[in-house]
Amino acid sequence: MFSYEEIQKYNETDIYIYKYIVSNLDKIQYMTIREFAKEVHVSTSTILRFCNKNHYDGYSEFKDALKREITSQSTYPPLEDLQELSAFFTRVNSSAFEEKLLYAVDAVRRAEMTIFIGMGSSGALAKYGARYFSNMGHFSVGLEDALYPIDSFRWKNTVVIAVSESGETARLIEAVNQFRQKNCCVLSITNSPLSTLAKLSDWNFSYNFNPKRINGGYNGTSQVPVMLIIEALAKRI
Repeated sequence: MFSYEEIQKYNETDIYIYKYIVSNLDKIQYMTIREFAKEVHVSTSTILRFCNKNHYDGYSEFKDALKREITSQSTYPPLEDLQELSAFFTRVNSSAFEEKLLYAVDAVRRAEMTIFIGMGSSGALAKYGARYFSNMGHFSVGLEDALYPIDSFRWKNTVVIAVSESGETARLIEAVNQFRQKNCCVLSITNSPLSTLAKLSDWNFSYNFNPKRINGGYNGTSQVPVMLIIEALAKRI
């Protein structure tokens, strides 16, 4: 229902509306356009523009499509914490997803060195990415520490794959800027296409999940999409 290609064209308001829909599939199909607009704190005209962006003539047609989508899903719908993942897997099972990967796949194929970098939970994913790439025959290095002395880096034709849910980690952004000054190609995997890291990158994949902060602010957002993208890239190189 929501193609990856269309989601990449969303602005910040569109992404907010989309996230609300994905998290409230059972609820939204019974809402009037005014109730929906009130829930997401926008005007009814903004909702109509969102429907038009997704190739529906109006809100009624959009709701009908939503009901068909829900009906076509498994008899046993995914639990609440799996709804976003279910929608994500549906989106990436498309030709638009394959086209999106082409730039990154080509960049890594041409590179002499691939470096994964991230911090915290994303640092663990960077190490996983490097290991998985290496397992697939493409030797890579994973950095969990963004404070490496990049000024001394001399390797030519390098691709850097930066991983960050928020895309706003200051030390990681500083490291990416240093890699860019070394003429490295920067690919990134973030939650939001509007993040600083996404905007700094030559290529970005964003999965647009609702950020979850738990236990005093720690990141509880699912990282399954990151692993899927890492593995999808490795298998296509």
